[in-house]
Amino acid sequence: MCTGVFALADAGVLGQRRVTTHWLFTEDFTTRYPNLRLEKDRIFILDGPIWTAAGNSAGIDLTLAMLEADYGADLAYTVARIMVVEHLRAGERSQHSALLAMNPRSDRIQTALTYARQNLRGVLSVEVLAQAAGLGPRQFSRAFRTETGTSPAKAIETLRIEAAQLMIEQSNHPIEIIAAETGFGDQERMRRAFQRVLGRPPQAIRAQAKAR
Repeated sequence: MCTGVFALADAGVLGQRRVTTHWLFTEDFTTRYPNLRLEKDRIFILDGPIWTAAGNSAGIDLTLAMLEADYGADLAYTVARIMVVEHLRAGERSQHSALLAMNPRSDRIQTALTYARQNLRGVLSVEVLAQAAGLGPRQFSRAFRTETGTSPAKAIETLRIEAAQLMIEQSNHPIEIIAAETGFGDQERMRRAFQRVLGRPPQAIRAQAKAR
């Protein structure tokens, strides 16, 4: 996990296997080992018998992936729920989340975003988010756009797409179930959002994940 990949590189056991590490150490790694295959923005990577992960939380994702590989998805999801991990993240995902990218400056807007991420299935109107933030709707909308550079509606769509993509990649749930669980309501609405933002429909993302 994290800088453990340096020990594997020093031991000469990596060969041309794909590996990753925390983004803070990627420049150092590529300088020291220019001939090794580092993928700089991955949560974790499994290549043959070698597992490498980006950092502490990515180590949890790696461990859950090990559980799923050995014992199946049901146990992995049960453990994830016990650990209060919201989603099983695919190793090929970026180390940078949508929530972090928004980077709100105030605790109130952060609280609203956290509430939204934990309640994606529910109604997330400006009024609901404003109440979570302890602000009036108009004040909340102005503060939200100022701090995140986007509208509340666009931010919620981004969070829902991220959560749905994770479920598509990491579960066998039908697309319509994933659409309901992540708040899109129906499969067609989710398909249009994916096509507009990611340039691909959910079915293409699932096919790619299965192939991988």
